[in-house]
Amino acid sequence: MSIDSIFVHKMWNDKELSKMVEGGIPYPMLSDAGGKVGTAYGVFDEDAGVETRGRFIIDPEGVVQGYEVLTPPVGRNVAETLRQVQAFQLVRNTKGAEATPSGWTPGKLTLKPGPDLVGKVWEVWKTDMAFD
Repeated sequence: MSIDSIFVHKMWNDKELSKMVEGGIPYPMLSDAGGKVGTAYGVFDEDAGVETRGRFIIDPEGVVQGYEVLTPPVGRNVAETLRQVQAFQLVRNTKGAEATPSGWTPGKLTLKPGPDLVGKVWEVWKTDMAFD
């Protein structure tokens, strides 16, 4: 979503994104003309008439679980966003019985939150996570 019009989005998809992602992106781009959504999320700069780069991960109940806001010259990392969505989904699906340590990726060990984990996170991290 951006303040750009649907016409600008189409051009961006046809001239740029389709060359980076075969067939273009597989989801619709939304237009926030006027910045109402950006204002609600604190990323619309009314004086400049632009939105900063924001990424918000929102769960099925509409609760923001994660977000990142970057200055315009810094690009986002789609792979990291996907990793975080997968981590949030795993935690949600296990109802909090599992947690994902720093750098977790699907297939790696998870943590089992509780008193027995205190002081032992490093053991799991050293075994399965450390600086792949």
